[in-house]
Amino acid sequence: MDLLIITLGLLVGSFLNVCIYRIPRGESIALPGSRCPHCGIRLKPLDLVPVLSFVFLKGRCRYCSQPISWRYPVVELLTALLIWLVYEVYDITPTAAYYVVIVCILIVVAFIDLEYQVIPNGLVLSLIGTGLGFKLLDGGAGFIDGLYGLVAGGGPLLLIAVISPLLFHKEGMGGGDIKLMASIGWCLGWRLVLLSFVISIYIGGLISLLLLAFKVKKRGDYIPYGPFIVMATVVSMLWGDGVISWYINNFW
Repeated sequence: MDLLIITLGLLVGSFLNVCIYRIPRGESIALPGSRCPHCGIRLKPLDLVPVLSFVFLKGRCRYCSQPISWRYPVVELLTALLIWLVYEVYDITPTAAYYVVIVCILIVVAFIDLEYQVIPNGLVLSLIGTGLGFKLLDGGAGFIDGLYGLVAGGGPLLLIAVISPLLFHKEGMGGGDIKLMASIGWCLGWRLVLLSFVISIYIGGLISLLLLAFKVKKRGDYIPYGPFIVMATVVSMLWGDGVISWYINNFW
């Protein structure tokens, strides 16, 4: 079963790469078939085998020898790993299927934000639609919790966005980040989205310090916050309930 899940995860990751490339360009994610972004030649099935094609082609297009972005194998491997982890934690259950869909959307969000510094509204709406669909299939359970989560997720970032220009004379949080966190709150509920918010602060701070320390970024450079939100949300989905229970038992 593990091998099947990982294989399916690699295939899903290949599709997510299509989404990451095409959505910011306003292109269809279904048609036409995949082409080399450099020479435009339509790729054959052997050119599209997740990870293996990249390895055997030594990271270059078979037809024009231009380099293939490292993003392709990274997204494929990351997707396979996260889908496997979801099923390890939740087994073959409706919750696992629900979280897999959310994880896939979040992966696309993270890599688009990294590359283009934008979080497309269509992906936010996809999260909201996914949450609504799951709640309806579950007989309306979690609807109120989702509404609380929407406010708990978007509220703190909206407050930062309002206060930051007044205190620091610069933008503190983008509108895309606010909408993303609100939609995550709608999907996961108020407890997990608040945990995601806290974890994202620590992850964002640590990674930002490392980027500055290794001179990858300079003070004042823009660092997208969306990927930190995504990482924190994945942690919350996988282990959040345990973290919250541990905190309540030990500190509440």
